[in-house]
Amino acid sequence: MKKLMYSGAGLLLIAAAFLAFNVLSGLTLGNARLDLTEQKLYTISEGTKQILGEIKEPIDLYFFYSDKSARELAVLRNYATRVEELLKAYERAAKGKIKLHVIDPEPFSEDEDKAAGFGLQAVPANQSGEQIYFGLAGTNGQDDKQIIPFFPLDQEEFLEYQVSQLVQSLAKPELPVVGLMSGLQINGGFDMASRQPTAPWMFMEQARQLFKIASLKIGIDQIPDDISVLLLVHPKQLPEATLYAIDQFVLRGGKLLVFVDPFSEADTGMPMLPGDGADKASDLEPLFKAWGLRLMPDKVLGDGSYAMAVGMGQSQRPVRHAGWLGLPPRALNQEDVSTAGLESINVATSGILEPVEGAKTQFLPLLQSSEYAMPFEAARFAMLNNPEELLRDLQPTGERYAIAARISGPAQSAYPNGIEGQKDGLKAADNINVIAVADTDLLSDRMWVQVQDFFGQRMPQPFADNAGFAINALDNLSGSDALISVRSRGRFSRPFEVVEALQREAEAQFRVKEEDLQKRLGETEQKLAALQQNQDPSKPMELTPEQQATVQQFLAEKVRIRKELREVRFQLNSKIEELGGVLKFVNIALVPLLLTLGVLALWLWRRRKAA
Repeated sequence: MKKLMYSGAGLLLIAAAFLAFNVLSGLTLGNARLDLTEQKLYTISEGTKQILGEIKEPIDLYFFYSDKSARELAVLRNYATRVEELLKAYERAAKGKIKLHVIDPEPFSEDEDKAAGFGLQAVPANQSGEQIYFGLAGTNGQDDKQIIPFFPLDQEEFLEYQVSQLVQSLAKPELPVVGLMSGLQINGGFDMASRQPTAPWMFMEQARQLFKIASLKIGIDQIPDDISVLLLVHPKQLPEATLYAIDQFVLRGGKLLVFVDPFSEADTGMPMLPGDGADKASDLEPLFKAWGLRLMPDKVLGDGSYAMAVGMGQSQRPVRHAGWLGLPPRALNQEDVSTAGLESINVATSGILEPVEGAKTQFLPLLQSSEYAMPFEAARFAMLNNPEELLRDLQPTGERYAIAARISGPAQSAYPNGIEGQKDGLKAADNINVIAVADTDLLSDRMWVQVQDFFGQRMPQPFADNAGFAINALDNLSGSDALISVRSRGRFSRPFEVVEALQREAEAQFRVKEEDLQKRLGETEQKLAALQQNQDPSKPMELTPEQQATVQQFLAEKVRIRKELREVRFQLNSKIEELGGVLKFVNIALVPLLLTLGVLALWLWRRRKAA
């Protein structure tokens, strides 16, 4: 093969095959494209195709990419190629409903002004002051505008979701309606202790900027049809009629984001009896059971690894609270759009969610504990004076517990026979969309944000991503079923696993040799230091013939090891080059030849069919 590839005849054969492939493919395949990537990175998903098929009015997409400024940034250029190819796939699949404009906004040009006018963000390309635009703007016939200011390189797997969300927002520009039903004073209220009104939670103020919030009274027997997402926060002791209304809402395709809690510290209601924590608990037990999950009853999650430090008052040192958890990126599902990219989420006395055995729905954890965790009795937290007791009593089970989860798939009604006073409703659904969170405190200001008053305006200074998680979840659920189905895709840059294995093998050998060299060097330096202690510092150090021989022996050993290191590197490079030669032959010669034969066979078949 190698001789054929490098011979003149072989090169001519490759060139002829490549030319024939291009000519025949141009004549027979037209706009057809073949996606050979493992995760179909250039093929839009069925959910996206459904979104594109529902576009009624034309949409213009403006892809701004500073091609000249990014000439030395190979990673960015490769990603930009993928973005452009994906956008062209959208344009083709939309069948005239999307017009794509690819623009290189050169400095001080009208195109640069246009990019800035859309609100796209430019980032520095180099120290000479060049700027790079790498974003997307979209408009519809009603002059609505949506943008992706800059395509983040670390969110590549969500590229299709981001673009599909932008397109759907332009196709259906009205704000989604979120129905809020809460057992907490999330919209503000009155503090009996201070006898002062309380402000709305900052999470709600941010949500009102993105959604139309419709407050629903606890006790209603029907969820209005215009509600896109139902937001339940601490649904305590809901009447059966309300539970049935929620059940029917979810079965008919409504989306639900629910925050329950075994011990809500934000609940200021007084317990019936001292030490009784049940009054601070909320659950949707009959609905959860029908949907294939349950909130572990009367249990609070304790975690020694993620325990937060809490203050104990003046002149006392902070202590770690195993019931108050600071969840790091490892605890957040980085493959789900609601939690991907978030850095930290704080929860307080959260519960534990778990799938019901035999359930047909899919239970996807979004927030999880570490392995150094266990359930505690919820009643214990009602009279907890010293959080250090929890760490002393912590006996980790080795299991990672779910604090939040996405539930999807086929589900049955919790009330298959209906309820008294209500007409019979839906018995089942092919697919439901629910996100359940076993903590209400994460929404309260004290767990994620400091709010300062600035000339009458409340200015948030977040220190955790709690609101980001909740708003991401609402944003995701407020989209259509088609958009929700567009999950994360694979990355464009795929590793050469065989090459990396060769590199790891050689590097392991390199480290062993290097450590041996450092060890010998250290031993010799210690011997030389010991010799120097016996010498007069005002005179140059004198070595005996035996000592000089030892030093020379070490230097010779050092040269030998360095030679071995070079040999390891040489063997590594030779293996990689050999593998590279095979890959070049496959990519340059074999693949075009096989494709050419396939195209030729298709051409002959069409001619025979036409004859």
